[in-house]
This record gives sequence, structure tokens and C-alpha cells, in this order.
Amino acid sequence: MNTENQVLGLIKLSDYINAFLAKKIEDQNEDDVNIELLLKKSEIENPWFTVDNQKFALKQWADLLTEEKIRNWLQNYSISKISKRVGLILAGNIPLVGFHDVVSVVLGNHIPVIKLSSKDRYLIPFLLRKWKELSDDNVAFEFVEKLDNFDAVIATGSNNTARYLEYYFKNHLHIIRKNRTSVAVLKGDETNEDLQLLAKDIFQYFGLGCRNVTRIFIPQDFVIDRLFENFLSFQDIINHNKYANNYDYNRAVYLLNQDKFWDNNFVMLKEDDKLFSPLSVINFSRYESMDDVKNFIAENEENIQCIVAKDQLLPDSISFGEAQNPGLDTYADNVDTMKFLELV
Repeated sequence: MNTENQVLGLIKLSDYINAFLAKKIEDQNEDDVNIELLLKKSEIENPWFTVDNQKFALKQWADLLTEEKIRNWLQNYSISKISKRVGLILAGNIPLVGFHDVVSVVLGNHIPVIKLSSKDRYLIPFLLRKWKELSDDNVAFEFVEKLDNFDAVIATGSNNTARYLEYYFKNHLHIIRKNRTSVAVLKGDETNEDLQLLAKDIFQYFGLGCRNVTRIFIPQDFVIDRLFENFLSFQDIINHNKYANNYDYNRAVYLLNQDKFWDNNFVMLKEDDKLFSPLSVINFSRYESMDDVKNFIAENEENIQCIVAKDQLLPDSISFGEAQNPGLDTYADNVDTMKFLELV
């Protein structure tokens, strides 16, 4: 396959997506209408995949697939001269979450053998076929119900599933990904705008992604109400039936257990040292020194995808509002997929 044609095809795909997203409904052509129907079909099968969230994911990819970003990314890697078959078991927690693996495998000059998530069955195949069309047929891929005949595998699952996958693929070169989540660290001098950006890191995709913040560290004297006040732009989230069911269930459990929690009718804050929180709940803890925060993060490094903070408060932290804007060189579980593909 011709890598240059693949890159040019991705750039055209970016333009194609941007053109679709920029059009008003009344200006759409037949192709645009078909995409809208595809997005709606995906939402009907998986209500977490709202049309708005799918369009948000498409926009993130359109912004990533520019010539400059693609070439800057690829220049750090050696492209294999021999194509191998790389099995991909994709996650389906948020729209297009597995597309980075697919793009990496193709640009690594390998053939992705893809087992789609049952929750995300339409958008990735559509984009792959469009990419193939725009790259003069220089993109090869397969969709399968069960992986066989592969040289390496990249699989994503829960912590329990990962143990099974580790055993099942023990004789193959592999990357097995597990559950991760993200944290935010507040210093206390954050502006309202900062906290409104933090709300995006919490609520985008309903909080279902590994890059969504589920635990916040706050100073001893931080006023909790400031969080609720700046989360209000996401209050309509409670009108989503599946989210509301989670909120009602978790609230009922806390009330029955007489747990202490803070509530603003669409999200709950709970003082809890746990890293992971139930959907519709954000855990928080008050810290006395930044060393306490650093120690917690170091102890839980394998479970943390990203750290959100102001002004690079901690090493490798990202700015508020940027959790769902990873670059091409940002890898799930911090395992470099392209380096792995050099070994295949």
C-alpha cells in the first residue's frame, strides 16, 4: 500500500468531514443526508451515542487529520516494509474511540482485522470506506466477528476482560488495555472560566470515556458551591434517559446508606478517596499539601489516563477543557501504538 496516498486520503477525509459539519440542514446533499441517517441509526441502537456527541467526535478527528499534524506524527516512526495482519478488538464506550488504533495500523503499513464493538457499529466502517475511496484504494482492512489469522493484536476491555485477553493472546505480540480514568487537581485560584472548562472534561460523552474526570483534588478551603455554579451549562444532561437512570439509582443508594453527598439535581459530589466514581457522581478529596496529591497519583499511575490542572501544575498535566482533545501522539494507557507496530 502507498503511505503517501493514505496520508493524502486522510487529509481529504478531514476536508470531507468539515464540509459535512459546516452545512445547514437545508443545504445538505444526498450524501450528507445519508450521514445524518447513519448518525441517527447509531443513536437509536446506542442512546449514549447522541448525534451531537458523534458530531463532536467527528470534529475532533477532522481537526487532527491535517497534513501538518499527520506528517509531524509519522516522522517519529519507521513504516514497516512488510504488511502484517493486526487484530483489533475495539471499545465502544464513546464514539470513534477505536479509530486511532485503526489509523495507526493502516499508516504502519499493516492490515487491521477489526472486531467492532456492538455499541459502535457504523461510524468507523463508514470512515474507513470513505478513506479508502479518497486514497485511490490504498487502504486495506477487514471486519470480522471473531479474530483469527492475525500476527499481533490490540485489544481493549474491562479489567476483568483484560485478564482473559492476556491469557488468550499470550502467544501473540499484543497490547491489552484496561479500565482507566482521569483526575483534576485544583489549586484554589481557578477562575469561573477554568471551572467551566473543567465541566467539559467531566461531562463530555456523559463521562463515559477514560479521559473523563471522575476524581477532583481540592484545597482545604475550597468552596464546593463554586463547582456546581460552573457546571450549570451541562444541566440538560439530566434529560437524557440513561444518564437520569444512573443519577436516580446512585442518589437512592446514597440516601438509603445515609452517605453524605452534595447534589444539584443533575450530578452529585461525594467526598471519597476512590479514583473511579459511578456515572453521575464525581468523587473529591481535600488535600493539605501538593505532595499528598503527587503520592496518590504515583500510587495509581496505572489507572490514570490524564491529569487536568491549571498552568501545568503537575508534570504531564493538561489544561482544563483539553481532556477530550488528545493529539495523534497521545496513546491510550500511554502505550505507544506506533512503536508497537514497528515490532510486528
